[in-house]
Amino acid sequence: MTTERHLHPVQDRLLQRADKEALLGQHGRVIWMTGLSGSGKSTIAIALERALHERGRYAMVLDGDNVRTGINNNLGFSDADRTENVRRIAEVARLSVSNGAVVICCFVSPTIAIRELARMIIGEDFIEVFVDTPLEECERRDVKGLYARARSGEVKDFTGISAPFEAPALPDLRLPTIGRSEEETTVELLNFILPRIART
Repeated sequence: MTTERHLHPVQDRLLQRADKEALLGQHGRVIWMTGLSGSGKSTIAIALERALHERGRYAMVLDGDNVRTGINNNLGFSDADRTENVRRIAEVARLSVSNGAVVICCFVSPTIAIRELARMIIGEDFIEVFVDTPLEECERRDVKGLYARARSGEVKDFTGISAPFEAPALPDLRLPTIGRSEEETTVELLNFILPRIART
């Protein structure tokens, strides 16, 4: 007996997305922030969440730390596990955005294919933001000590060192960080996002 025969969808009896968005006064969107480890994704995401909150917008942040210690704590860093990691994140984001949330996802998501998987699952609500920080700067910061461990061979398949990072060719927003403050990058991202979540 197939799994589908055990499923009894209730979506048609639930409050719909339009009801939730009307209550929240916003359109749900997924802001998918990609970039190297140490590029500033999580720092900017946290600042953006606060800025949106101050403006009465409901937002939530998903990042590697809060996902890999919970729903994805059984996954490693092989290609297959990275793909499954992103698939699960995208499904959670899709469910959240269908309830009117602005979901800020900050994940390395290193390949075009893996980001296209997320885009396919999420659909038209997917906004790709490339936090563009060169490898040299990310390695200089090395806030978690991961680059040093990767250089020593302790960490295998580390993006930018022993595994590739494919930068987006045409992101919805390219957000360079060199020579700019956290506030400057956050304001640019906030100004880009606000019209896209506004109800007209």
